[in-house]
Amino acid sequence: MMQYFHWYSPADGSLWREVVHNAAQLVGLGITSLWLPPAYKGISGASEVGYGTYDLFDLGEFDQKGSVRTKYGTRAELLEACAAARDAGLRIYADAVFNHKMGADAEEDVEATPFDPGDRTVPVGEPTMIRAWTHFSFPGRAGAHSPMQWHWRHFTAVDQDDGSGTRVYLLKDKQFDGNVDSELGNYDYLMGCDLDTSHPEVRGELTRWGEWFVNTTGVDGFRFDAVKHVEATFFRDWLETVSGRTGRPLFAVGEYWSYDVETLQQFIAITERCMSLFDAPLHHNFHLASTSGGQYDLRTIFDDTLVQRDPQLAVTMVENHDSQPLQSLESVVEPWFKPLAYALILLRREGYPCIFHADYFGAEYSDTDIDGGTCDIRLAPHQFLVDRFLASRQTHAWGAQEDHFDDPQCIGWTRAGDEAHPGGMAVVMSIGEAGVKRMQVGLPQVQFHDITGHVEGVVETDADACGEFVCTPGQVSVWVPVPLPTQQLPRQQPTLTDLRSATGVRRAMH
Repeated sequence: MMQYFHWYSPADGSLWREVVHNAAQLVGLGITSLWLPPAYKGISGASEVGYGTYDLFDLGEFDQKGSVRTKYGTRAELLEACAAARDAGLRIYADAVFNHKMGADAEEDVEATPFDPGDRTVPVGEPTMIRAWTHFSFPGRAGAHSPMQWHWRHFTAVDQDDGSGTRVYLLKDKQFDGNVDSELGNYDYLMGCDLDTSHPEVRGELTRWGEWFVNTTGVDGFRFDAVKHVEATFFRDWLETVSGRTGRPLFAVGEYWSYDVETLQQFIAITERCMSLFDAPLHHNFHLASTSGGQYDLRTIFDDTLVQRDPQLAVTMVENHDSQPLQSLESVVEPWFKPLAYALILLRREGYPCIFHADYFGAEYSDTDIDGGTCDIRLAPHQFLVDRFLASRQTHAWGAQEDHFDDPQCIGWTRAGDEAHPGGMAVVMSIGEAGVKRMQVGLPQVQFHDITGHVEGVVETDADACGEFVCTPGQVSVWVPVPLPTQQLPRQQPTLTDLRSATGVRRAMH
């Protein structure tokens, strides 16, 4: 899978056209599915990333929030992108935000009780009348696709500054959802107008939208945003109903941002295994390894991760739009470690790997940092090695997997290949000095070479099909039999000192 956007993707309406242009090439590289950003109108119109959700039914068709198109293009361009992807053989996963709505069209008077934003189980005042932005009439759409208007009764809570600070207000006759994350006592409320997914009109409208959206776009599945803040059983019921009505088996992956793998497993159990989850604990391990100064124990890189506990439902990732520099969950995997991380998700048997657009293509952008200053960010592309990993994934990453996780600074593994994909593969990586692993790959007296170009020459296996496979300091090498890829690959072999001095994301402050 490729996450085909990042937080700072250009707001020029070009992304859907870019999908059309690149779909066939992506398939040729080995990408099988694209996760696209929220396709509907957000609170700030053409500049909205999509998570400040305003109108699910406006896919860039109506003049609302200051524009007709969304950040990524028009409805017609979206449909063209989905068709081009389908024709090329790509599956499309759409981003769906069911936790909240923002940017209401009018205020309403409603009784509400203030709660401590740091502990949503503790009220900090008596019920009082407030004026809340909870009426969504969608005047630009004027009832097209759906006549429903949203009112305060469709929401659980809002937030407001009551003069003493921002409070979370639980609306009249409402209660916070169960089966949500326990952070802050109860993490049902996140932002904006919190949808009451127990309300029959809300459930009906979200289901109608799902059926309409799938039939309109032909998508193959969904990435659900902020699932830790929504009653978990809602997703199970929604997927079952929408799949039944559309006659399409829908893939789903949820964003449950927690580093506690047992919490993720609990969500999977409650939802009866109806969706995969992003492996946030694995991302966190990558972040820690990349910032450890070479002191991380690589033998533990998969400890307490979802791909270790439940590989069939683990979507493995290195980075995403929330963890990238200057974003709310910033937990950067430093550039020197990203090739190692991508080898760990792309060249192993377990998990459904997701490649991040900004890691593959690179990115440049500016935003304010936590101190309020302007920061310019440049993320270098890792396309060179990811392309080679993708090619090797298709041709050599098959069959039995044998791990050699026996040194804290240097690990390796082999893939034996299978009848349809003979040849095998040996991978070795180091976060310290040059590493070497004696590993068996199943092919005796065969020459292997390093497709990354980090190590020149060949390794020849002995009569027992074992070879001494090496890597350079702070890097990964991927060894495959010589007869298949024969072209000379360029060398990329900085010293460990070079790597350590360039580990940080390039930031310019002014």
